[in-house]
Amino acid sequence: MDRRTFSQLLAFGAGMFSADHVEGNAIAVDDESRKGPGVPDARENGAADRDAWPASPVTISDFIPLAKAKLPKATFEYITSGSEDEVTLRDNVEAFRRMRILPPLLHGVQKTNLSTTVLGQKISMPIMLAPVAALRMFHPEGGRASARAAASAGTICITSTSVGNSVEEIAAAGDGPKWFQLYVPSDRELARKLVKRAETADYKALVVTVDLGERKDADLRNRFSLPKDMLLKHLRDIGHTKVSERNSYDELVAFNAKAWDVSLSVDFFQWLRRETKLPIILKGVLTNEAVQQSIDLKLDGIVVSNHGGRRLDGMPASIDMLKEVVEAADGKLEVLFDSGVRRGGDVMKALALGAKAVLIGRPQAWSLAAGGETGVKLALEILRDELTNAMISSGCATVDEIDASLLMPATQA
Repeated sequence: MDRRTFSQLLAFGAGMFSADHVEGNAIAVDDESRKGPGVPDARENGAADRDAWPASPVTISDFIPLAKAKLPKATFEYITSGSEDEVTLRDNVEAFRRMRILPPLLHGVQKTNLSTTVLGQKISMPIMLAPVAALRMFHPEGGRASARAAASAGTICITSTSVGNSVEEIAAAGDGPKWFQLYVPSDRELARKLVKRAETADYKALVVTVDLGERKDADLRNRFSLPKDMLLKHLRDIGHTKVSERNSYDELVAFNAKAWDVSLSVDFFQWLRRETKLPIILKGVLTNEAVQQSIDLKLDGIVVSNHGGRRLDGMPASIDMLKEVVEAADGKLEVLFDSGVRRGGDVMKALALGAKAVLIGRPQAWSLAAGGETGVKLALEILRDELTNAMISSGCATVDEIDASLLMPATQA
């Protein structure tokens, strides 16, 4: 494969691919890397034995070395690294650390209620699983394990088009609420069928990611790629029936490069609004202009996100843009948040600035790699416990009581 084709392939990221089975996990393309799966063992239910971990994680960061020990270098760096110099990746996390909480005195609470509603769906806490591509790179049960973990935690799992399983396979994995994140096929009829399949499988909303494109130095150095069988399964899961085992890998790569609409416009969202009655959420919003476009298009919600610093380096931290976006939305759109959440205190800060709930991506992938379904359950439990502690310490009995009065002004922080 020539470098130009290889770069085009990376530009889509694994967000345009899926995994098929354990032996087909993401690898660097050298022959030595292809010899072993480099993924955690799984029990029949896809959950790893927590007692077998070197140490039980107590923070999200504790999952990172566990994931690194389980995964091939290329796979670990694919999920962990950011675009180019990783300025935005670091700033997403550091911006939370710059924020200061100043809780009131004489306003103690003994019990908290973390439940909230998102687009009319009641969930047990304002923490949801973000759409993450190719989750079967990190554990053989992949997105199915995440769906079960979310259902157990009483929250929403947002499934990526490129998760590694079909719409129907994820729907059958658990009975919890699910949303479908749509990467849009360039074939509009195929896109329509994919939306209808999501409706039939009882997904409750559609999330359309618009901050597309990816260039990550680590992926280029590692020559990050996926084997032929993974790419083939993904394309067939989407509904492409013309590709088969008879196609060469380069033929599949070339087909895939033309299979997606990466230049979404107003026309597309007008079309999608006509095609479905499901709520539509726009993911990748950072500006007032994008908020107004979403309102004009009669969308139902937005996700304030810079794609976790994976797409374009030098973008502002998502949390730094949240307050302005919430003010622009003015209650006309449900506002969710994504990028940089590592602590329950981060969740509280996002809620204080007006987000309805947060989405977690990398924490989901790290915990999935570390312990399958059990790992993701534990990650959600850790964030729940940290948020509970932050709320008690700040005198908030419910999430509705969390507001900007808890945060020090930026000039004082």
